[in-house]
Amino acid sequence: MDMWKFYDITHREHIVCNPTSIEKLEQLVSLVRLKPDAHVLEIATGKGEFIIRLAERYGVEGVGVDLSPYYIADAKGKHRKRAPDARLVFLEMDGAEYKPEKPESFDLVACIGASWIYGGHRGTLKALEGMAAQKSWIVVGEPYWRHEPEREYLEAIEEKRSSFGTHSENAEAGKEFGLELAYTLVSSQDDWDRYEGLQWYAAEEWASGHAADPDVPELLKRVRQGKAAYLRWGRETLGWAIYVFKKGAFGREQAA
Repeated sequence: MDMWKFYDITHREHIVCNPTSIEKLEQLVSLVRLKPDAHVLEIATGKGEFIIRLAERYGVEGVGVDLSPYYIADAKGKHRKRAPDARLVFLEMDGAEYKPEKPESFDLVACIGASWIYGGHRGTLKALEGMAAQKSWIVVGEPYWRHEPEREYLEAIEEKRSSFGTHSENAEAGKEFGLELAYTLVSSQDDWDRYEGLQWYAAEEWASGHAADPDVPELLKRVRQGKAAYLRWGRETLGWAIYVFKKGAFGREQAA
């Protein structure tokens, strides 16, 4: 089954394609306080909800990058409907291949929930730091281990213990790249349950209306296996947070 078709189906009920609530996303938008002439970049923009909200709130211009043709189509549709005058560009491409015209040129750079693009959390921070201007924001979303994962759970989700860090390790990782942690938005159990549950719901609903589609058996098998792993292990084992870093002189700015 095409992976982007799979994610389009399983996330069709989601506004935000990660375990973050709308309330926390709106809090994030409020915290960054961008100027109208700010330039923003979001790698793995998904349906574009974050970058469009930034444009609605601040009038910024920006670039959203995603490899999914379905998500890019959704983002462009939102752009036309909600912020037609916003200076936003959505590109269907691998985020790892995106190179800005000028290095260190964006006032906010984000990659929320797709650190695999850069080989993990630290690789993501390194890549984003190279595209972010001084005194800019770097925003990443990343899972973390709430406790040591069981071997059976790792096998079920096809991950390694080293795939993710603890919450503390994720937060401290920015220091390696000269980034100061400004804030974290940590998802609750309810946020996780909503994110996971909407996938189960969407898959079953879609399958019932597309019984002749040859991808239905694989879709339901994968979703049901994921549901079982989440309920047995994942709900108590894996956390999620958005880490908000400042590049350069954050402490001195605040002290002034």
